[in-house]
Amino acid sequence: MDTLSMGKEDSVCELCQQGPETGIHVLWECGVARGIWAGSKGRLQKSIGGQADFSHLFEDLMVRLTREELEAFLVQCWLIWNQRNSVLHGGTLQDPTQLVQRAADVREEYIEAQGELVIPSHVEQAQRWEPPTGYFYKINVDAAVFAEMNASGFGVVVRNERAEVLASLVAKGPPVQNSEEAELLACRKALEFAVDAGFMDVVLEGDSLNVMQAISTGRANRSRLGHIYEDIQCLAAGFRSYSVSFVKRSANGVAHALARFAKYVDDELVWLEEAPPPALEALSHDSYHVLFNE
Repeated sequence: MDTLSMGKEDSVCELCQQGPETGIHVLWECGVARGIWAGSKGRLQKSIGGQADFSHLFEDLMVRLTREELEAFLVQCWLIWNQRNSVLHGGTLQDPTQLVQRAADVREEYIEAQGELVIPSHVEQAQRWEPPTGYFYKINVDAAVFAEMNASGFGVVVRNERAEVLASLVAKGPPVQNSEEAELLACRKALEFAVDAGFMDVVLEGDSLNVMQAISTGRANRSRLGHIYEDIQCLAAGFRSYSVSFVKRSANGVAHALARFAKYVDDELVWLEEAPPPALEALSHDSYHVLFNE
């Protein structure tokens, strides 16, 4: 017996009203689920049906799919099941493309988390924030996604070669579909902020590798976020000197603290030539390591 359908053998699917509310129907055969699977890539999209129950489906996919594809399948099942429960309790159906993208994001977050749990064979010193050289100003930027509030948040801090804070910003952003969109919007906001404040020689620094690489190379982007990349390139052209740098989260603590604090503001907060209170601990941490060169 399908373990997800125990006690509901005679029930009808409450979403499509066209099949028994079994595990394999809810997660694989229901029209709502099939609309989501249609947007999946590779062999998941082309997998055949007709299995007796979910366990038989899983056994079949274990033979057909790679480990990565099987992980994607399990994450997507979890999101489909959660959406079903949400709808039954008064929620609305999400767009299938959003659930497919969300599954990819969840799997990526899981892989990153697993990497952080790995015990290295040797202890590596955490990356620290470093001040800019010469007459450059370093702009650290980060974003946060507040799914429960249907919003995002941006944190920006500008510091000089003596690690002095010249300007900082906390801003509430719009709802986003994924972390890439949030990071891109934060970078655009940071450059707009730097232009308004009059900084002409800047280093833009963030902890999203893919986004910072895309901005740095200036590659053409034809995705739905392409217009944001174009805005960033236009803003960058207005500086006298400009470069982009990627750092790990441990070297981006101030911007990260500010982005998280955006949850508590209505629009935006700006501090000029003073330390922003929401990031005092992170600033102290950076200043200590700069002072003692550790």
